[in-house]
Amino acid sequence: MGGTATWPLAARAQQPAMLVMGYLYIGSPEASATDVAGFRQGLAEAGLVEGRNVRIEYRAAQNDAGRLPELAADLVRRGVALIAALDSPSALAAMAATATIPIVFETGADPVQLGFVVSLNRPGGNITGVTSMNAELAAKRIGLLRELLPQATRYAVLVNPANAALSEGTIKYAQRATTAIGCELEVFRASSNREIDAAFVSMVQKRVDALLINPDVLFNNRRVQLATLAIRHGVPAMHDKRVFVEAGGLVSYGANIADIYRQVGVYAGRILKGEKPGDLPVLQPTKFDLVINMQTARTIGVEIPTTLSASADEVIE
Repeated sequence: MGGTATWPLAARAQQPAMLVMGYLYIGSPEASATDVAGFRQGLAEAGLVEGRNVRIEYRAAQNDAGRLPELAADLVRRGVALIAALDSPSALAAMAATATIPIVFETGADPVQLGFVVSLNRPGGNITGVTSMNAELAAKRIGLLRELLPQATRYAVLVNPANAALSEGTIKYAQRATTAIGCELEVFRASSNREIDAAFVSMVQKRVDALLINPDVLFNNRRVQLATLAIRHGVPAMHDKRVFVEAGGLVSYGANIADIYRQVGVYAGRILKGEKPGDLPVLQPTKFDLVINMQTARTIGVEIPTTLSASADEVIE
């Protein structure tokens, strides 16, 4: 009887301690639920399941980048085994907080240019991650707008000046693409609801034919406003991901976000199991999604070429 009573205690004593990691991001929990699901899937593929053998300490800045340094410092004080930093500002905050705790990032910008890593193949240090290549994809998005609107001559790009690293990269690639096809590019900057409203008024005044909206947390949280303004003013707009098209945006093209976050989760799991982040090359996306909203197209009078709709991964009616 005594052996029976003590067996569970002995079994529990042999179980490894649960790993604790941090999950840092600039957005809100409500807007990030799908991203978190992708991350958990990646962790599971690496053999780690939240609540079973890993605990995740979530820290959300609620769209206030100024909170990120303290949130990152709090994770360091708690002695987490790894920090997953799910956007460029979060990665910068994590890097400033620790040079020893492993960091896995997600960024849309060039991680070498940002100073995250020494090179994509050999990151070095305590950090590695995944890039969604949003800046580089600006040229592809301009090309899709060209296919959608072959008569367009005046293009615009809307950027958030507070996110200079990604904004300037997007402008550079978009400028090259529009110059190559003999078109003009107008740059509009906005970092608030009022400035976004004003930017669309200015676009109409300048007779913009097509708009590229730069990937940015600010714009992601204002996707309904952006879709409403684009429809109201009849401006065909290109976005980076499906949620914008779900909200009424015309078209989106970009890396499959669920797969990006899954890759971050896989890397986090591998590092927690002993691999060194500096030895893991920065990953680039392998899946891309083209999504079109046909109802929005009809509303603003844009005819979607059959070649474009046939190549779309999803058409929302």
